[in-house]
Amino acid sequence: MSPEEAARFIAAETIIAAPPLVPEVRLHLATAITPIWQATEVTLAQSGVEPPYWAFAWPGSQALARHVLDDPALVRGLAVLDFAAGGGLAAIAAARAGAARVVAAELDPLASAATAANAALNNVNIETITGDLCAAPPAAWDVILAGDVCYEARMTARVMPWLRDAARAGAVVLLADPGRAYLPREGLVARASYDVAVTRELEDRDMRRTMIYAVSG
Repeated sequence: MSPEEAARFIAAETIIAAPPLVPEVRLHLATAITPIWQATEVTLAQSGVEPPYWAFAWPGSQALARHVLDDPALVRGLAVLDFAAGGGLAAIAAARAGAARVVAAELDPLASAATAANAALNNVNIETITGDLCAAPPAAWDVILAGDVCYEARMTARVMPWLRDAARAGAVVLLADPGRAYLPREGLVARASYDVAVTRELEDRDMRRTMIYAVSG
């Protein structure tokens, strides 16, 4: 899918709305899961597009964004990575909070395109990286934001060692998790909690208590 096709797809399949916990940020969001999933499945057969996880403001990204906006000193003047960024909500919050450099990393090129579109909506500058950062040692980030990355065993087993390596190298690594089954039990220090309104189309309840942890090396 070309950048122009990605931009058209995002515009056609979403509306501009604000996530419940971060009303000051606007995003391209899906109004319901079924239509965009069906649209993506059609495009998937043609272009190899990934499922549209970027079209929803997941609890982890909302909690991270709220945390950063409420305490901008966490990122002000620093180099910040939004890891597995989805639509870039945490990255946008970091940019608005005064980070010197913000990079949003995603495996899915369409998610990177959504991040770029969302950054433009909010008049912030965000770099995007499309690819697997875990294939190489972490770069020298000051802060890494990782929301909702422990939703399956395989991803957790790949991501957590990389995040711990980044913490050992000196990064402040903040992991937001709404109680996913594969969250590790060790090496996490609780920093904050948020009750995030969610949809039953995506979750099994109307509210998710989402914790933010500092990851130790």
